Amino acid sequence: MKEYIGNILQKIDLEIDEIDLYGYDIIETSLSMVHRLQTILSDLRMKIQTYVFPTKEDEILFFKVQKPEILGRLLFFYKIYRIETQCPNGSDEVIKGYISRELDNLTYFFNRNLDFYQYYRSHSTLYDEYYFVRGKSDLRLCTDSAQFDKDPNFSTGYDYKVAKIIANEMLRIYLNKRLVKLETNNQIEDNLQTYLKYPFRFTGKKVFLIELGYSLVTSGDINNGNVEIKEMMKFLSSVFQVDLGDYYAAYIAMKERKDRTAYLHHLIDSLTKRMNEDDMKC
Repeated sequence: MKEYIGNILQKIDLEIDEIDLYGYDIIETSLSMVHRLQTILSDLRMKIQTYVFPTKEDEILFFKVQKPEILGRLLFFYKIYRIETQCPNGSDEVIKGYISRELDNLTYFFNRNLDFYQYYRSHSTLYDEYYFVRGKSDLRLCTDSAQFDKDPNFSTGYDYKVAKIIANEMLRIYLNKRLVKLETNNQIEDNLQTYLKYPFRFTGKKVFLIELGYSLVTSGDINNGNVEIKEMMKFLSSVFQVDLGDYYAAYIAMKERKDRTAYLHHLIDSLTKRMNEDDMKC
């Protein structure tokens, strides 16, 4: 079972590593991960129905570590989905206030569960048999009331609380980085406004800038690919103070050229030449 769960977690974390948690499509992505993890947990539930743990220690390991790691990631993405779908429209200050309140909710959770949180984080094992073995839960130990609605073959009453701790720790990191990103975006916007007051001007041919714009959009490296050609052309026109005119006609003409990506090749040659010249100076 340990190897089986380990392989599942490795695959999940590889998928998570590929996710841009702060991208424009995080709502759709988080919902997709919720469905994906629900399926994994459902399959695991079916497996546990007929599985006999070799030892009590193996059962404790499953409900204290293995299952909560998967369930915690599910709760994490569900909370991201809920937070982002309910995030108010408005100024950055409004959004910061909203995120700060969510962080306050996390602080409240950890304070309310301080005793168990300290037990879990200190790697104590004193009450593991009551916390993480099925059929051993003691109501006097203040188990979540939610345990009454849990599958007794797939829950001990405290594995869910561990999963919430894992999820909320991940969420705290996510929300703090979200605040930092808001500040960074504000700084970038301020810098852009400054640059527009003292603009750089593109002095090459317009078709070169159009070729560059189409390349950036097609690469998928701008807004995770969520940008249209017209938006990119408007942006380049504004930044470089140049009217790109009928950029689609220019694109059609590019496709008819012998060297369709002449300007990109020119950029490669220019940068390579500079690097070679720098090497000569060393």
